[in-house]
Amino acid sequence: MEGENSWTSYSTETSVNNTFKFDSFSELNEDANQEAAPISLDLILPDDLLERILSHLPIASIFRAGCVCKRWHEIVTTKRFLTNTSKIQSRKPWYFMFTSSDEPIGYSYDPVFRKWYPIELPFIENSNWSIASSGGLVCFTGRDIGSELYICNPITKQVKWINGPTGPKFSDYNALAVSVDRGSHKYQISIVKSMEVSGSFFEWDVSIHLYDSVEMTWTAALTEGLTGWRGGGESVICGGVLYFLVYSTGGGGGPGHRLVMYDLKSGSVNGGSLMGGFVGVPCALTCGRLMNLKEKLVMVGGIGKNDRTDIIKGIGIWVLDGGREWREITRMPHRFFQGFGEFDDVFASSGTDELVYIQSYGGPALLVFDFGSKQWKWSQKCPVAKRFPLQLFTGFCFEPRLEIAP
Repeated sequence: MEGENSWTSYSTETSVNNTFKFDSFSELNEDANQEAAPISLDLILPDDLLERILSHLPIASIFRAGCVCKRWHEIVTTKRFLTNTSKIQSRKPWYFMFTSSDEPIGYSYDPVFRKWYPIELPFIENSNWSIASSGGLVCFTGRDIGSELYICNPITKQVKWINGPTGPKFSDYNALAVSVDRGSHKYQISIVKSMEVSGSFFEWDVSIHLYDSVEMTWTAALTEGLTGWRGGGESVICGGVLYFLVYSTGGGGGPGHRLVMYDLKSGSVNGGSLMGGFVGVPCALTCGRLMNLKEKLVMVGGIGKNDRTDIIKGIGIWVLDGGREWREITRMPHRFFQGFGEFDDVFASSGTDELVYIQSYGGPALLVFDFGSKQWKWSQKCPVAKRFPLQLFTGFCFEPRLEIAP
């Protein structure tokens, strides 16, 4: 099978039942009145045709098919099958939702079939871990970056532990991002660390650390002190640029949030320094969530009230044009926004491709915005139940891919 040509040009609308009845040779002789015996499709199909049929199954069904028999298992685990399936299967991202607990358990939402699937990710120790995803891989880290950094494929459960960057293992804030090359499957991980200086809430050291999967090494790309600003937990790699948000601490830093851009290819900050390259946000924000949608930087933000910028009055979505200007895409309709709280940091949001997911920390409801159709809609109800009033929920999106490994 490995030496044959690719079969991805075949129609994606083929649909065949596992078992069917057909005219056997015995029906053509004098015993034509005898009842035809059922013939298993598995016995008459060559491997390449069976492979094409199995490749059109949903991802969850492919895993079940691998348990049918040894032959099917061998087919669905070959490199060619995994590669060709990735070309056929939808690239719409799934969303993994879990509850805030010491042992997070959760479900992944498939927007194509509108179904939730239980998925175990045992290396998430708690919901406060930093999480980033790209190209089918998901990266996790806790505050102890030196011993708690993992990258995995949540579908195949393949996981790799990565030793963290040199230097202090703990930091006050970590912003994690990962970028996967879809052709070579190489990836780059970035961590933006923020440390308070000598107990002064106004002075912060911000450093950027980069990991290359080919060299398997970390590089300390930049360290700079900030006055009146600190880093946080939001960053994303988009179009070869690392973007991250910084937050005002007072002390002459100015109000609100700012965006910082670090060019990964040239190794330089836009504007020559962190503060020199600040990009303003489109309005007074209570919080911001950064994401890469088809190599465009998108921000989902909580819109603050005019007289109380710490209280949210709505949620908006913007895209960054030309590296400096924010263009508003949409605002969440009020009928959807009513399910969210009143305070500053009340929702989780992530997205890729053309989908943006938004969920309230206070409940398992999941809202989806489609950039293509410009439509808002709720997902199917998540099986995760709310057991007590103060229980919190969070989540992240990822691309379901079978062929990529960390």
